[in-house]
Amino acid sequence: MSTQATEDRILDVLEEDAQASYAEIADRADVSKPTVRKYINKLEEEGVIVGYSADIDPKKLSSKTIAMVGIDVASERYVEATNALKDLAQIEALYSSSGDHMLMAEVRAADGDALGEIISENILEIDGVTAAHPSFLQERLK
Repeated sequence: MSTQATEDRILDVLEEDAQASYAEIADRADVSKPTVRKYINKLEEEGVIVGYSADIDPKKLSSKTIAMVGIDVASERYVEATNALKDLAQIEALYSSSGDHMLMAEVRAADGDALGEIISENILEIDGVTAAHPSFLQERLK
């Protein structure tokens, strides 16, 4: 069995259930617990595993609105703007993108009005950010 195949099986289990114990991962990936521990430590050290999180269904989240915000940035200010966006507490996750926008940010707010304030008072105030386009997440389908 190849090292890559073992890593892939362990990562598949973690992506399905980030709370799985080493014993559960070992059972589902068909390896021993020490092997799971070794691979997870290695993948964390290499930055492959960057964290563990809970998947949230936005429709069932009573006190928050979740939006994906497409952000356009002037290319000469990309590094500085990206660093400033990463520092905003309201941005849960930030991704570079090859789609319609240079960046995609997951933003959580109390409601649509609060999201508008975050966009206008925080995101658009960053030097180099030229536009922000929110899309509200409605229902988690998978």
